Amino acid sequence: MLLPLFTDVSVSAWVLALLAAFMIGISKAGLKGLSLFNVTLLALAFGAKASTGIIMPFLVLGDIAAVLYYSRHAQWKPILKILPWMALGILTGVILGKDLPERLFKVAMVTIIFVSLGLLVFWDIRKSKTVPRHWTFASGSGILAGLTTMIGNMAGPFTNLYFLMLRLPKNEFVGTAAWLFFITNLFKVPFHVFVWKTISAETLVLNLKLFPALLLGFVVGAKVLKFINDSLYRKFILVVTAIGAIAILLK
Repeated sequence: MLLPLFTDVSVSAWVLALLAAFMIGISKAGLKGLSLFNVTLLALAFGAKASTGIIMPFLVLGDIAAVLYYSRHAQWKPILKILPWMALGILTGVILGKDLPERLFKVAMVTIIFVSLGLLVFWDIRKSKTVPRHWTFASGSGILAGLTTMIGNMAGPFTNLYFLMLRLPKNEFVGTAAWLFFITNLFKVPFHVFVWKTISAETLVLNLKLFPALLLGFVVGAKVLKFINDSLYRKFILVVTAIGAIAILLK
């Protein structure tokens, strides 16, 4: 059993879990980058291994809400380019799982994120409208996103950078990301249930108890997003991606 009995869950663990669920809702509504903090909060509340299974149903429920709300804005060409590579990354993550040298993995991942952020800032300063078109851009982004989403639900920085480099407007960014994560998170669920055994009847009960906090977060996030223009949204994603990369390193 991954979790203690609910009667043994501390008040602080419930508070952290409620906050994580609320932030997942905000993130799924379009304020991307906050998901990295959700992973940390749930890991603090229930432990690293258990948290990976607890967060999965939250992500799927949040994805469903996002798909229903933003579906009309989705762009399928970027999804079809990156999706097979994300699937490959997820399968790699399932196999590597516990045996991957964690410290080396974190340093490499954060280095890649910051190099990519540097390129984005450089392109913005130059006012460049060029977007990467080589197949290695989608394949590299997809494999890294798939690997990190399976191991630690931390694909956000790589998918954020992928969509930012394609210069998708705010609503297209959110709608496209919603469908991408809905598909990939559904793909991950059987591995959590049957291979890693991190999703159980008990974790699903916990998800149901915390679902109202997720729903409230989505409503709040959707309302806030309406007041953010494309330029400000792009800057917001850059900042939270950088903060998230540091969080990965320190986690």
